[in-house]
Amino acid sequence: MSLGHHHAGHAHDQSALIDALTGAHGSAASNRLVRRSVNVSMGVNIALSVLQIIVGWFAHSHSLLVDGFHSFSDLLSDVLVLFVARHSARAADDNHPYGHARLETLATLILGVMLLAIGGGFLYSAAERVISVESAPPVEMMALYVALLALVSKEWLFRYMLRVAKKANSAMLVANAWHSRSDAASSLVVAIGIGGSLMGFVYADLLAAAIVGALIVKMGWQFSYSALEELIDKGANAEEIEAIRRVIAETPGVIGLHDLRTRRMADRILVDAHVLVSPRISVSEGHRIAEQVRRHVRERCPEVLDMLVHIDPEDDLLADEAVHHGVLDRDTLAQWLEKASSRIWGTATAWSPERIQLHYLNGGVEVEIMLPPAPGIDPEPAVIEQGVRDLQAAAASEGLPLDRWVVYRRLSPEN
Repeated sequence: MSLGHHHAGHAHDQSALIDALTGAHGSAASNRLVRRSVNVSMGVNIALSVLQIIVGWFAHSHSLLVDGFHSFSDLLSDVLVLFVARHSARAADDNHPYGHARLETLATLILGVMLLAIGGGFLYSAAERVISVESAPPVEMMALYVALLALVSKEWLFRYMLRVAKKANSAMLVANAWHSRSDAASSLVVAIGIGGSLMGFVYADLLAAAIVGALIVKMGWQFSYSALEELIDKGANAEEIEAIRRVIAETPGVIGLHDLRTRRMADRILVDAHVLVSPRISVSEGHRIAEQVRRHVRERCPEVLDMLVHIDPEDDLLADEAVHHGVLDRDTLAQWLEKASSRIWGTATAWSPERIQLHYLNGGVEVEIMLPPAPGIDPEPAVIEQGVRDLQAAAASEGLPLDRWVVYRRLSPEN
């Protein structure tokens, strides 16, 4: 992930981030849960797919046969989930500074596309068979028994995998669990269709296959759309954004907030925000406020993986066309001040600026000058005031955008 906020990229930030990405405090257990659940799913789907395909073929049930191939496709998706569970937990590296968590998103997208393809194939196959349904052999009773067995097995598998997904906090595994629920729904339709065929409704089996196809297409679209939204950096929902905004506003030192942006990464959220602070505080104090904002948001909004904080001394959403921030840099001002102060106050050390601070605010530049301590001079305010007036006049004559001056003398030498 990101190396911290706008002001620093400390080693402790990176370590905490790697922990969050790899789940160093619990992801090993989560990954074990994922792998175990997927192994169970694979075993169930292998048994069901073989049984459904064989019985569907010999019992002349097109819907059961198609549902068998559907169960076989679940086996492929389980292999994909196992692969991603292993690789998405890898730590951030130089080539992947945001980690590998979006492999989960990619897996969800692939599952969705698979469902779309499978469902579309079911619909097409059912439409083809309608033409010759009158001459097709009747469906046998064994197909109904297998369809009911598949229904019970897949519903149990859905409930089991969803329970594991909640424990592991894995959006990818939730998607796979709902994939199993779509299988259970399809098996229910298949059982009804086979029952209808056994009662003499010759189109019931093909109608069941078409309904299964439509259900699978719908589920595939939902997964694909959700994954695509995340891959194009869709933001958090309104409730999550409001919670983040409230935490930032309640942090001491923050007087404003704008440009709050979020994006999802698997089941977590990345945040960046421009935070307004008092314009004349020190850099270190601004840094401390940024650290507090970031820490508070991550503590109180557990879905936030990391946050980048940009400190602003004024609202930079205001029009920038009139500002003069690029007109005068520190080196240019220091050179000018050295010449001007020497001309106004002379070259004595007591009058040579010890520190210059610039405040780029309100479209101009404010200057703060600290003179060194000068025992015996103490502190000659009248001379300083006259010097400031002379500096202002000199700056104005040269068209420099120096709007405000603060000049003072340090009262005691440093220890």
